[in-house]
Amino acid sequence: MIQSTLCYIEKDDQYLMMHRGKKPDDPNAGKWIGIGGKFEAGETAEECMLREVREETGIELTEYHFHGVIRFRSDAWEYEDMYLYSAKAPEAKAPEAKTPAGAAGQGPLEHDALPDCREGDLQWIPKEDILDLPLWEGDKLFLRELIAGKEKIEMTLIYEEEKLVGHY
Repeated sequence: MIQSTLCYIEKDDQYLMMHRGKKPDDPNAGKWIGIGGKFEAGETAEECMLREVREETGIELTEYHFHGVIRFRSDAWEYEDMYLYSAKAPEAKAPEAKTPAGAAGQGPLEHDALPDCREGDLQWIPKEDILDLPLWEGDKLFLRELIAGKEKIEMTLIYEEEKLVGHY
């Protein structure tokens, strides 16, 4: 079974989303998802989430919340337990004074700049527009609860191929 994390980072009533499509044979190609990925050996869910966010966005999270586990069950893919988080984007740092080597302290949130990500294109999306994006049908179920501010979100999503056939 796969264990993974997914984090929805919030800023100004928007979530940072990734449009997947840069990796070959990506089962998420063409879909918008949050930030996350698979556990590495020995990692906790929290360690995995913080690492994935840092690797994919350059953001060092300081405020985040664990909502629960979303279980994906499928006849076509390996079962997956995904640990769902949300986070507040840290405040952008003011640019530091220029030195002879150039400007120091340039972070990924300064001036709303987003880094290039090897897995997809990052974009801040208004919460009210999220459910209109090409998403997995099951993602819409937990995203509705997340957008509504629900603290605890647990569910099992059952797929046949790419079709959501049940949930509880």
